[in-house]
Amino acid sequence: MPGVPESHTGWTFVTNHARVLATIAEDPAVRIRDIAARCRLTERAVQRIISDLEQGGYLSHTREGRANAYRIEPDKVLRHPAEAGLSVAALLTLLVQDETDRGGGRVKTP
Repeated sequence: MPGVPESHTGWTFVTNHARVLATIAEDPAVRIRDIAARCRLTERAVQRIISDLEQGGYLSHTREGRANAYRIEPDKVLRHPAEAGLSVAALLTLLVQDETDRGGGRVKTP
């Protein structure tokens, strides 16, 4: 099936929700298609994750022409009791690559 990312077996340290949020933090105007490619997910999975994040109050979007512009709520606290007190901003500082690590691209802060 073309356009479907190859699957990954085994466990990972970072959830798909965190990957999508980090990708949006790097570019708030990113397209769902590009998030899917970067995170190795289907577009449908990305849409579900964005919906989850919006329903949880971690993310919102506005339409700008034909595109979406996303806004992350950096002060929102993570959901799991083990991360009590850890904000989205703190998580994103761990996940979003510094511009020097990426070769000069500008990182958008949440």
